[in-house]
Amino acid sequence: MQASQRTEYNYALEYAILQANLRKKPLVVFFGLTDRYPQANLRHYKFMLEGLREVQKELSDRGISFIIKFVSPEIGVLELAKRALIVIVDRGYTKIQRYWRNYVAQRIGCPLIQVEGDVVVPVEVTSEKEEYSAYTIRRKIKGYLDYFLNQMDSIELKKKSIGIVDIESEPLDEKVILKKLNIEDISPSIYYRGGTSEAKKLLEDFLEKKIDYYPKYRNDPSKDYLSHMSPYLHFAQISPVYIALRVLETGSHGMEAYLEELIVRRELAINFVYYNPDYDRFNSLPKWAIDTLKEHSDDKRKYLYTLEELEDAKTHDKYWNSAQKELLITGKMHSYIRMYWGKKVIEWSKTPEEAFERLIYLNNKYALDGRDPNSYAGIAWCFGKHDRPWKERSIFGKIRYMSEKSLENKFDMISYIEKIDKLQGLAYERFS
Repeated sequence: MQASQRTEYNYALEYAILQANLRKKPLVVFFGLTDRYPQANLRHYKFMLEGLREVQKELSDRGISFIIKFVSPEIGVLELAKRALIVIVDRGYTKIQRYWRNYVAQRIGCPLIQVEGDVVVPVEVTSEKEEYSAYTIRRKIKGYLDYFLNQMDSIELKKKSIGIVDIESEPLDEKVILKKLNIEDISPSIYYRGGTSEAKKLLEDFLEKKIDYYPKYRNDPSKDYLSHMSPYLHFAQISPVYIALRVLETGSHGMEAYLEELIVRRELAINFVYYNPDYDRFNSLPKWAIDTLKEHSDDKRKYLYTLEELEDAKTHDKYWNSAQKELLITGKMHSYIRMYWGKKVIEWSKTPEEAFERLIYLNNKYALDGRDPNSYAGIAWCFGKHDRPWKERSIFGKIRYMSEKSLENKFDMISYIEKIDKLQGLAYERFS
């Protein structure tokens, strides 16, 4: 268990239980704790460990041993596999996640089966190539939804492994683990706590109070009509299938707009990361976008900021500063304001290539949903990915532009600033 950090609607886990029952053998679940995960820091690990504590209890209730070791996952799996009849792995899409699974597959001495469980429609079922836009992937995904959107029942493990399998595990003590890991000390989120139970609380609040207004208010950063599922989907502490089924049960007129984001847009991002090996680089952009940005790379910039100034939210733009503060404090940014946030970094960097690198750095460092296909696709979108050419202008060329004035015309941005200032005050009280 590495990508799918939950016990509910976990297809890899249920398949592993099925295989254990067929063989009349006990099952162990393994998690490798490594401090070498690219750009992961204390903020990410604390959120993850909060979720893993729930996983440990729920597996114990089902009689399944949860083995945690301070080792890179692929090394830990190889060692444990010496005693295994079969190894089941969940699926990840980023480079390191795919490296781990390929490393084990090439060296393991028993069968290895990978089970996909963090999309609604499996990637290769949807498409065998990188899709151009939401328009091209939407009809492909929708053709399979009836088949894959089904409720899932848990399978009982017949031969319990707790008390039978003698494999030593590290105690799941958050303070001890965080001290032991050699990671950057970025303050935890004051807003989000990890775990499936937390994800379900937020989801139920969204379904009860917000989904009807989601189409109207989802883009308004001064209001809170989002589900806040992205950190939990990143760590796979909740299943997109479970979310979609709960949304469909509401019958809300807002469900279509929400499912478009949860399924079509999110799985377009996963398609991008899976089929484009340069997903975290400027070269991942479509040719027209690269060409137009390079044509305007020497255009004069009115403002140029250092990475440190951006990181500390010290620009002339009060809306951008509030967006960056929201990221620093909560570990997440309102989805619409994040587009504006990304566009402005293009405008304030020496080159588009530098802007791309800065956005990857800032997002991966501070966002709980960073280092994720959705984040990589979102950043690339700011540069023209999954978009179309627009009217040509300075710096941006034919890339879509977003302005301070457009925010003011659409939303109550003063309320947004006040909201973030209040959060900043709470963060100061907590960490001072």
